Amino acid sequence: MIPGGRTATVRPEGPHLNAARTSGFGTGPLSRASALIHTLLTVQALLLLAVSPGLAGLLLLGPDPANLPLAALCLLPLGPSLAAALYALHHRSHDLTELHPAHAYLRGWRLNAVPALKLWAPLLAWLTVIAFTLTHFSATGLPGWWALLLGVIGVGSLLWGAHALVLTSLFAFRARDTARLAAYFLFRHGRATLTAASLLVLTAASTGLLTEALPALLAAPLLLSLLHGSQAVIGETRKNFTA
Repeated sequence: MIPGGRTATVRPEGPHLNAARTSGFGTGPLSRASALIHTLLTVQALLLLAVSPGLAGLLLLGPDPANLPLAALCLLPLGPSLAAALYALHHRSHDLTELHPAHAYLRGWRLNAVPALKLWAPLLAWLTVIAFTLTHFSATGLPGWWALLLGVIGVGSLLWGAHALVLTSLFAFRARDTARLAAYFLFRHGRATLTAASLLVLTAASTGLLTEALPALLAAPLLLSLLHGSQAVIGETRKNFTA
């Protein structure tokens, strides 16, 4: 049972995903590496295509903090797109002859778009409030330690969002149950949270030191790393909180 909630089901995999193969062709190390690269490139391309309108809008916006609400609107498609990408990567085939990443991504979008948006939109609004407050902090009259506190809350919200994104992508929970489970796993599985934190630091560092485009171009490998780091969360959820 979910803490304070109820059980749910695992997202269906679809007719073409994870199909068992009896033939040896397409299952060797080189074939598996080729299958992984093909899946990553396909998911990356579909992810960029899905968020391209929002990215174009971000490019048109200036760096003025007053544009933060508009930037949040541009980022709304990102949540469902990331959920669909996680679904496709989780259900990827290791067999070179059984690759359907585009089909998996579209199925993940259909299953996860609305559930992901129910969590992504409030999180994005909350982060926008924090960012707007920090960029106008001198006008608030609050003591300096409030800025540090808001920063910590913002980072914690992002880590919660990483767990919520994984759970939404793979399981059919109600939004409030997903929110509770994500908060529960935030401290329950410290290693998974640490993995999400390291990916967050890597994304921020690559954005600040190199270019804002780099995280977008490496989104699929970053999401695959998040999946690998969340195996304990996925395993416990499947064992204890699904019907």
